[in-house]
Amino acid sequence: MEFIRKIVENGRKHPERIAYRLALAGPEGALTWGELIRQSGRLAGWMEANLRSHEPVVVYGHKAPDMIVSFLACIRSGRGYCPIDTSVPADRARAIVDDLQPELILMPEASYGEEAQTVTEGSRTLSGAAIREQSAACPEEIPETLALKPEEVCYLIYTSGSTGTPKGVQITAQCLQNFIHWGMTLGAGISEAEADAGITFLNQAPFSFDLSVMDLYLFLYSGGTLYALPKSVQGDAAALMKALRESDVQFWVSTPSFAEVCLADPGFGREAMRRMQRFAFCGETLPPATVRRLMQAFPGAEIVNTYGPTESTVAVTDVTVTEDILEKWDPLPVGSAKPGTQIRILGEDGAYLPEGERGEVIIIGDTVSPGYRNNPEKTQKAFFTVTEGGETLRAYHTGDKGYLLEGQLFYCGRIDLQIKLHGYRIELEDIENNLNKLENVERAAVLPKEKDGVIRSLTAYVLPVEKPENAFAAAQELRTQAKKYLPDYMIPKKIVFVDEMPMTTNGKVDRRSLGQDR
Repeated sequence: MEFIRKIVENGRKHPERIAYRLALAGPEGALTWGELIRQSGRLAGWMEANLRSHEPVVVYGHKAPDMIVSFLACIRSGRGYCPIDTSVPADRARAIVDDLQPELILMPEASYGEEAQTVTEGSRTLSGAAIREQSAACPEEIPETLALKPEEVCYLIYTSGSTGTPKGVQITAQCLQNFIHWGMTLGAGISEAEADAGITFLNQAPFSFDLSVMDLYLFLYSGGTLYALPKSVQGDAAALMKALRESDVQFWVSTPSFAEVCLADPGFGREAMRRMQRFAFCGETLPPATVRRLMQAFPGAEIVNTYGPTESTVAVTDVTVTEDILEKWDPLPVGSAKPGTQIRILGEDGAYLPEGERGEVIIIGDTVSPGYRNNPEKTQKAFFTVTEGGETLRAYHTGDKGYLLEGQLFYCGRIDLQIKLHGYRIELEDIENNLNKLENVERAAVLPKEKDGVIRSLTAYVLPVEKPENAFAAAQELRTQAKKYLPDYMIPKKIVFVDEMPMTTNGKVDRRSLGQDR
């Protein structure tokens, strides 16, 4: 694959350039391009010599430099990988491991908590320093022919599923390469001269969240530097601003919500980050007010809005938001389709709708996933193929509402119980099914809470087995119990105990009634 060759060439061209920097971690949190290529080559060689299959490898960790080494080693050895962040609850991570049945779990962090044993029990693992020790004797150079082929799975990312069990989205090497080529053109695009000088990209999202694919592979393909913000830094306002001032970031990739957190600090602006050139947003609605504040804080910087589900390789539309666009449209468009992709709007009768009419967003093109891992039923329901001009293309039912106008796609929310919160795609039924496992919960229903057209938080309405004497304490206890099954971003901010669960005439929870003030 061309993109894999390009990554290796970048390491040989700029061996002393810093490839990866973990914010506020000092020299131990840095990795040069030369080290990245040498270590990934050795680890790829070790895997080829010691593994029987070419099935995907699980990479379990957070943001240690060797996470990147592990990803690259997998694809150079002809294996896909599945990133699982250590913030994912152990039982949920275990469900992913059970679905994948990997021959190997790589654990690049220096240390892990007790939950790691639950995740990895019964699996072959290679962790911490052992990764380098075991692969040290392997040659740095490995045959290029070992690398992934176009239709082989490059990575899997597990997303929220309505049954309470995450489902694995498979992205092929060809899908990723097509995305990378387009990603290099976002905004004004990345020129050869800029790439040769070296661009620093911001990494905000964990690697198990598909938004990270944008910054990860644009940095790898362009030969730049990835500046990663660990969870501990993002959760500390003072540390976050210190990290951003030290970052030298030029290409920002995040959810709009994260930018809004940063904008709350009066020091966030051009003086703190003098080389900022481009903001790229994905994962949730970009409010016009956020764009205006960024324009004031970073005069001259480009602001690019994008859209796309995990199933279509991160993003498939883009628009550079200018003053003219701000004046013309509210809400903002999410952009026009990238080359190789078509966006169509499907009506309830199964026919495609004309411009201006709302329906389900359908994505047809060269970055659509071949389907879900080990889940033919959901794959058949969500994916299909179309033949045009003698070429068969994959297509995907997004479940998103939207319409097309003047060549731009406008996003209008979900047609089912799936939402976006801080960029994470969440099935409300996933949360409900897991809350229903908790003590003293007879039934739970979860509703999103919006402000200014953006989902800001989740509220759970709980019918208890026994009415609690102290509702506040009981709610706190349920949130604590929920951490066993749900990641933090899926735990409702507010829990309301109800005496009865209102139902519709067809026996479903009456969500509209629940949403009224109680």
